[in-house]
Amino acid sequence: MRQIDNRSDINILVNSFYSKVRVDELLVPIFNAHISDDKWPEHLDKLTDFWETNLFGVAKFKGNPTQKHINVDKNLNYSIEQKHFGRWLQIWFETIDELYEGEYADKAKNSARKMSTRQYLAIWQQRPENKIEY
Repeated sequence: MRQIDNRSDINILVNSFYSKVRVDELLVPIFNAHISDDKWPEHLDKLTDFWETNLFGVAKFKGNPTQKHINVDKNLNYSIEQKHFGRWLQIWFETIDELYEGEYADKAKNSARKMSTRQYLAIWQQRPENKIEY
Protein backbone atom coordinates (compact mmCIF):
# COMPACT_ATOMS: atom_id res chain seq x y z
CA MET A 1 0.00 0.00 0.00
CA ARG A 2 1.32 3.43 -0.94
CA GLN A 3 1.52 6.60 1.08
CA ILE A 4 0.35 10.06 0.06
CA ASP A 5 3.61 11.75 -0.91
CA ASN A 6 2.81 14.52 -3.39
CA ARG A 7 0.24 16.42 -5.45
CA SER A 8 -0.07 13.56 -7.91
CA ASP A 9 -1.16 11.22 -5.10
CA ILE A 10 -3.70 13.78 -3.92
CA ASN A 11 -5.00 14.18 -7.46
CA ILE A 12 -5.49 10.41 -7.73
CA LEU A 13 -7.34 10.42 -4.40
CA VAL A 14 -9.57 13.37 -5.30
CA ASN A 15 -10.43 12.00 -8.75
CA SER A 16 -11.11 8.49 -7.45
CA PHE A 17 -13.25 9.84 -4.64
CA TYR A 18 -15.36 12.13 -6.81
CA SER A 19 -15.86 9.45 -9.45
CA LYS A 20 -17.72 7.57 -6.69
CA VAL A 21 -19.55 10.65 -5.40
CA ARG A 22 -20.78 11.45 -8.91
CA VAL A 23 -22.70 8.16 -9.05
CA ASP A 24 -23.75 7.86 -5.41
CA GLU A 25 -27.54 7.79 -5.14
CA LEU A 26 -27.66 10.08 -2.10
CA LEU A 27 -25.03 12.62 -3.18
CA VAL A 28 -25.43 12.87 -6.94
CA PRO A 29 -28.47 15.19 -6.80
CA ILE A 30 -26.48 17.72 -4.75
CA PHE A 31 -23.42 17.67 -6.95
CA ASN A 32 -25.26 17.51 -10.28
CA ALA A 33 -27.34 20.52 -9.29
CA HIS A 34 -24.22 22.64 -8.84
CA ILE A 35 -21.43 21.31 -11.04
CA SER A 36 -22.02 20.73 -14.73
CA ASP A 37 -20.01 18.08 -16.58
CA ASP A 38 -17.83 20.70 -18.24
CA LYS A 39 -16.94 22.26 -14.86
CA TRP A 40 -15.77 19.06 -13.16
CA PRO A 41 -12.13 19.21 -14.36
CA GLU A 42 -11.77 22.73 -12.93
CA HIS A 43 -13.53 21.70 -9.71
CA LEU A 44 -11.30 18.65 -9.25
CA ASP A 45 -8.19 20.76 -9.78
CA LYS A 46 -9.40 23.23 -7.13
CA LEU A 47 -10.10 20.35 -4.73
CA THR A 48 -6.62 18.99 -5.36
CA ASP A 49 -5.29 22.45 -4.45
CA PHE A 50 -7.45 22.37 -1.31
CA TRP A 51 -6.14 19.00 -0.14
CA GLU A 52 -2.55 19.83 -1.06
CA THR A 53 -2.85 22.95 1.09
CA ASN A 54 -4.55 21.01 3.88
CA LEU A 55 -2.16 18.06 3.96
CA PHE A 56 1.18 19.61 3.03
CA GLY A 57 0.73 23.25 4.02
CA VAL A 58 1.35 24.40 0.44
CA ALA A 59 -0.50 27.70 -0.05
CA LYS A 60 -2.32 26.87 -3.29
CA PHE A 61 -5.99 26.90 -2.38
CA LYS A 62 -7.95 30.13 -2.69
CA GLY A 63 -11.62 30.18 -1.81
CA ASN A 64 -14.28 30.04 0.86
CA PRO A 65 -15.62 26.48 1.15
CA THR A 66 -17.95 27.39 4.01
CA GLN A 67 -19.74 30.07 2.00
CA LYS A 68 -19.96 27.71 -0.99
CA HIS A 69 -21.60 25.04 1.16
CA ILE A 70 -24.01 27.57 2.65
CA ASN A 71 -24.99 28.69 -0.86
CA VAL A 72 -25.46 25.12 -2.07
CA ASP A 73 -27.75 24.39 0.89
CA LYS A 74 -29.73 27.58 0.21
CA ASN A 75 -30.07 26.69 -3.48
CA LEU A 76 -31.39 23.27 -2.47
CA ASN A 77 -34.04 24.80 -0.20
CA TYR A 78 -32.05 24.02 2.94
CA SER A 79 -32.27 20.28 2.37
CA ILE A 80 -28.72 19.15 3.08
CA GLU A 81 -28.70 16.86 6.11
CA GLN A 82 -26.15 15.17 8.33
CA LYS A 83 -26.66 11.96 6.37
CA HIS A 84 -25.22 13.67 3.28
CA PHE A 85 -22.05 14.59 5.13
CA GLY A 86 -21.93 11.12 6.67
CA ARG A 87 -22.12 9.48 3.26
CA TRP A 88 -19.50 11.87 1.85
CA LEU A 89 -17.21 10.97 4.75
CA GLN A 90 -17.83 7.24 4.35
CA ILE A 91 -16.86 7.36 0.67
CA TRP A 92 -13.80 9.51 1.49
CA PHE A 93 -12.57 6.99 4.08
CA GLU A 94 -13.25 4.03 1.77
CA THR A 95 -11.34 5.68 -1.07
CA ILE A 96 -8.36 6.51 1.12
CA ASP A 97 -8.28 2.97 2.52
CA GLU A 98 -8.33 1.52 -1.01
CA LEU A 99 -5.42 3.66 -2.17
CA TYR A 100 -3.21 4.80 0.71
CA GLU A 101 -1.97 4.29 4.23
CA GLY A 102 0.26 6.22 6.59
CA GLU A 103 0.49 9.61 8.22
CA TYR A 104 -1.04 11.70 5.44
CA ALA A 105 -3.83 9.19 4.82
CA ASP A 106 -4.73 9.44 8.51
CA LYS A 107 -4.45 13.24 8.37
CA ALA A 108 -6.80 13.32 5.36
CA LYS A 109 -9.35 11.28 7.29
CA ASN A 110 -9.09 13.37 10.46
CA SER A 111 -9.24 16.65 8.55
CA ALA A 112 -12.29 15.50 6.60
CA ARG A 113 -14.05 14.42 9.80
CA LYS A 114 -13.50 17.82 11.41
CA MET A 115 -14.31 19.67 8.22
CA SER A 116 -17.59 17.87 7.63
CA THR A 117 -18.74 18.74 11.16
CA ARG A 118 -17.78 22.40 10.76
CA GLN A 119 -19.41 22.67 7.34
CA TYR A 120 -22.67 21.14 8.51
CA LEU A 121 -22.79 23.38 11.58
CA ALA A 122 -22.10 26.46 9.43
CA ILE A 123 -24.90 25.47 7.05
CA TRP A 124 -27.32 24.81 9.89
CA GLN A 125 -26.52 28.12 11.62
CA GLN A 126 -27.15 30.09 8.42
CA ARG A 127 -30.60 28.66 7.79
CA PRO A 128 -33.32 31.28 8.25
CA GLU A 129 -35.02 29.42 11.10
CA ASN A 130 -31.73 29.10 13.00
CA LYS A 131 -30.19 32.53 12.47
CA ILE A 132 -29.71 34.55 15.60
CA GLU A 133 -30.24 38.26 15.07
CA TYR A 134 -28.38 40.62 17.37
